[in-house]
Amino acid sequence: MLDAATTAQLKTYLANLRTPVELVATLDDSPKSSEMRSLVEAVAAQSDLLSARYDGHADRTPSFAIRRADGTAETHFAGLPLGHEFTSLVLALLHMGGHPPKEEAELLDSVKALEGTFKFETFFSLSCQNCPDVIQAINIMAALNPGVSHVAIDGAMFREEVETRKVMAVPAIYLNGEPFGQGRMDLSQIMAKLDTGTVARAAEKIAAKEPFEVLVVGGGPAGAAAAIYAARKGIRTGVVAERFGGQVLDTMGIENFISIQHTEGPKLAAQLEQHVREYDVDIMNLQTAAELIPAGADGLHEIKLASGASLKARTLILSTGARWRQMGVPGEEEYRNKGVAYCPHCDGPLYKGKRTAVIGGGNSGVEAAIDLAGIVAHVTLIEFDSQLRADAVLQNKLRSLPNVEIITSALSTEVIGDGEKVQALIYTDRNTDVSHRVDLDGIFVQIGLVPNTEWLKGPLTLSPRGEIEVDAHNATNLPGVFAAGDVTTVPYKQIIVAMGEGTKAGLSAFDHIIRH
Repeated sequence: MLDAATTAQLKTYLANLRTPVELVATLDDSPKSSEMRSLVEAVAAQSDLLSARYDGHADRTPSFAIRRADGTAETHFAGLPLGHEFTSLVLALLHMGGHPPKEEAELLDSVKALEGTFKFETFFSLSCQNCPDVIQAINIMAALNPGVSHVAIDGAMFREEVETRKVMAVPAIYLNGEPFGQGRMDLSQIMAKLDTGTVARAAEKIAAKEPFEVLVVGGGPAGAAAAIYAARKGIRTGVVAERFGGQVLDTMGIENFISIQHTEGPKLAAQLEQHVREYDVDIMNLQTAAELIPAGADGLHEIKLASGASLKARTLILSTGARWRQMGVPGEEEYRNKGVAYCPHCDGPLYKGKRTAVIGGGNSGVEAAIDLAGIVAHVTLIEFDSQLRADAVLQNKLRSLPNVEIITSALSTEVIGDGEKVQALIYTDRNTDVSHRVDLDGIFVQIGLVPNTEWLKGPLTLSPRGEIEVDAHNATNLPGVFAAGDVTTVPYKQIIVAMGEGTKAGLSAFDHIIRH
């Protein structure tokens, strides 16, 4: 079940166990149960503090519990936590075995102080890069608070339950049987939903901070680069971000980051944050910027946050990035996460054997169609233009697949559903003005990006597309305010371009400070 290298690495990690942990499996005679038994046996053999039993009576078969030997805490996996979820398995073992989680002490104290019964269920897929964060966060809660329980459920293994509960996007989080959250969430975000006091406490803490010399708004590649280059100059630097890592967190395979042949978005985002934290940078995560007030007589720009707090700085670097563009047609919002999806890697496995469509003929759309074709029954790729815009190598691969249909010169006009899930897509042939209906179960939208600048309309000069206009030094029309990355007019929205632009912005901000 585990190769020699993985087994050796696991044994090294499990040396950090402090207290005994039991693995309690609920199995039957199925092949999946046999695989799970092999995994449990292999894991238990790596530490004297681990033991395995096969007499479990969980609600789902196959599954296994990771239980502190004294019975004070446990968490469950209904499915094989391999692939992206293997790290979740390792961390669950460590945390149940007394190894402290790498989270802020104040946040962990909030988890321990939660009162009540919190029964979490998380549906995941093994190809989902967003699922591990959710599963690991709730597993930490289960390890720290006896009132919290958790079961992570592989949607591909328990398809009947997925169909019954109408799960059409992962991660899907349920609390005490009711929907709690959808998509990527970390421990801070989960606690903010459970304990509203955490938001107020964070806002109070932020409001008390002294002004920064450089304040970076946004924690993606551009923001991280800007913060590092500013901090290296020895000036007081802060980063305020809605989620550190930005859109990179939603990116699966990265193969064009020069010198790194292949990596994945969440891994790169973690490395970015780790690098920034090596410097004296004040990172304020899970904070949404709501308003920019240009500098007045005191020479300080102000950023008002959605939490009610405000931050001031001599210079600002705006790197709030962009988000996936929506079709903007009737039914899209109604059926979001009910058949309308934006992450084929995360949600594709839920559509195994079904008919799907991909909207968009650029690289993202064609890559999505290629990936889905290996899972679903049929893919219809719909492109507005008269031809696909993806790289030739991707187009050739797509056209070689037998279960893919390509439709160009098509305007998507409506998403049709039965009130609970998607049933069809309506599009108009732009050459004939004739409308057509495509019966399907899922629609994956891949039509580009929208800059996150709604909160900036007024003080800054924006392009007709809503991007921040910058010059060669990343300066905006406001003295002391710079911008970098996908949120700007700089062409080519690529990670490596954003990092270069963030670097320029950080140096430009420092140059502005020393000259003024």
